[in-house]
Amino acid sequence: MAQTITAFGPISFDPASGTLRGNGADVRLGQRAAALLQTLIDADHQPVSKSALLEAAWPGMVVEDGSLTVQIAALRKALGTRPDGQDWIVTVPRVGYRLIPPQATGPTPEPASRPALAVLPFQNLSGEAETDYFADGVVADIITALGRFQSFSVVARNSSFAYKGRSLDARRVALDLDARYLLEGSVRRAAERLRITTQLVDGETGQQIWAQNFDGTVGDIFDFQDRITESVATLIEPQIQLAAVEHSRRERPTSLAAYDLYLRALHNYTWDSQSDNADAYHLLNAALELEPDNSIILAYAARTLTNRNLTGWPPLGPDDDGRCAVLVRRALKHAGADATVLALCGDALMHVVKDYDWAMTVLRTALEANPNDVQVVTLSGIVNLHCGDVADALAFFHRAIRLSPRDPNAHLSLTGIAHAMMIGGDYLEAIDWANRALTLSPNNHPTFWMLIAANAQLGRMDEAHRFLRDFRKFAPDATVAGIWAGQPQKDLSRCAGILEGLRLAGLPET
Repeated sequence: MAQTITAFGPISFDPASGTLRGNGADVRLGQRAAALLQTLIDADHQPVSKSALLEAAWPGMVVEDGSLTVQIAALRKALGTRPDGQDWIVTVPRVGYRLIPPQATGPTPEPASRPALAVLPFQNLSGEAETDYFADGVVADIITALGRFQSFSVVARNSSFAYKGRSLDARRVALDLDARYLLEGSVRRAAERLRITTQLVDGETGQQIWAQNFDGTVGDIFDFQDRITESVATLIEPQIQLAAVEHSRRERPTSLAAYDLYLRALHNYTWDSQSDNADAYHLLNAALELEPDNSIILAYAARTLTNRNLTGWPPLGPDDDGRCAVLVRRALKHAGADATVLALCGDALMHVVKDYDWAMTVLRTALEANPNDVQVVTLSGIVNLHCGDVADALAFFHRAIRLSPRDPNAHLSLTGIAHAMMIGGDYLEAIDWANRALTLSPNNHPTFWMLIAANAQLGRMDEAHRFLRDFRKFAPDATVAGIWAGQPQKDLSRCAGILEGLRLAGLPET
C-alpha cells in the first residue's frame, strides 16, 4: 500500500521521514514507532495483532510483548488525544491494537469481555539483589496461579514486567495494558524477616480496593513463596468479582449485554432468598439468549435450580430437575478446564441429577484445574460429605476457610462442618459450627436444619423449637420429606441424624 501523509486532527504523519508535524513542533519518531504507526495506518482502521506489529517493528527478532506495550504508549503520547478525549490508538482485547478513523466520533464500543488483571513487578524496598530475584519469582508465581481462574484474564508477565522500575500513574498503566485491575506490591527484608505488601487497584479510578501484608522468614523461602501465592490467588478473586458486580450495578444497570446480566444475576444469587433466586435465574436465562453456549452462565443457571431443589422452594417451570440436567450437560460440553464451571456442575449432578459417581469425577477434575479456588474446594467438601469420605470433606471445608476467611460464602463450609459433626453424633460441636455459620448468613436453610436437629437430638427442645420458629418464618412450607427430596441419597446415614432431629423438633413430615 502506498504510504501517504495521514492527518490526526492538527497533527500529520509523514512516513517518508517518520515525522509527526503540527501543534507548532515536529516530532521525529524512532524507526520502530514509525513502523508501528504505518502498520496501523495500512490496516485501514482494522485491528492489528500483536504478532503482526512485532514483526513490523522488529522483523526477524524475538521480542517480548512488553517492548510493544512501551512503544504503543509512546505513540499515544506523541499523537495526543482526539477531540473527544479518546486515544487515537485503542486496545483490542486479546488481539492487539487499532487506529481510530479520523472522521469517527464518540467512544468506540468494545465487545463485552472478562475483566483483566495485571500483576506489576513488586518493588524491592531492601536494596538486596537476592530479594529482587525473590520478588520477581513471587510475582511470576502469582501470575501463574491467577491465570488458572476463568472469571477474569491475566496480562502476560512479559507485558506487565515492562513497567519494572518505573513510577507511572496506575490509570495510565491500566490503559496501556488494557487491564481493569492492577495488583501492586513491595518486598522488604530485615535480617531473616520478610514482609510483602500487596494492594489491588481499580484501573479506572486509581483507587485501592484491597490490601494485605504477608510476613514470614527467609529460612524456608519456597514454602513462604507458596503461601504468598496461594493467599493472594484466593483472596483476590472474590475481590475482583465483587468489584465487578458493583461496577456493573453502578455504571450499566440497564445494559443488555450477556456479561452484565450475568453479573447482576450473581448479585441476586448471593442472597438466601426465594425471590432473589428466581430473579437470578431469569437474568441468567436472558443472558443465555444472547450467549447460549457460555459455560459459566449455563453453570450458574443450573446452580440456581440446584438451590431451589435443595431448599424445597416451588419450581420455576414444568420440569426444573430436567432443565437443570440439560444446563449441566451443556455447561460441561463447553467448560474446557474452567474449574468453577466444573465444580458447579458437579454439585448439581449430585443434588439434582443424582449421578453420584459422575459428580465425584467432575469435582476431582475441577480440583486438578484449580486447587486454589475457594468455591471449588468448598463444593469438593460438600460432594465428599454426601458421596465420599467424611474426613476428606472436613479437610476441604477447613482448607476453604483457611484460603479465604472473609469469603461471602464461608457459611457453606461452616455448615458443612456442622453436618459432618451431625454424622459423627457430636451434636454440641455441630451447634457451635452452625452458630458461626448463622452469623454470616442468617437465612441459610441447611444452617437452621443443623441447629434444630442438633438441639433436638440433645433434648434441648426449647432451643430446637426456637430455631424451628425462626426457620418457619422464611420457610413456612418446609417439610421433612421436602428436605430429604433435595438431598443426595447415596447414603441414608449421611442425613439420618438431621432428619430424625427435625422430626423430634416437630417439623411436619409432609
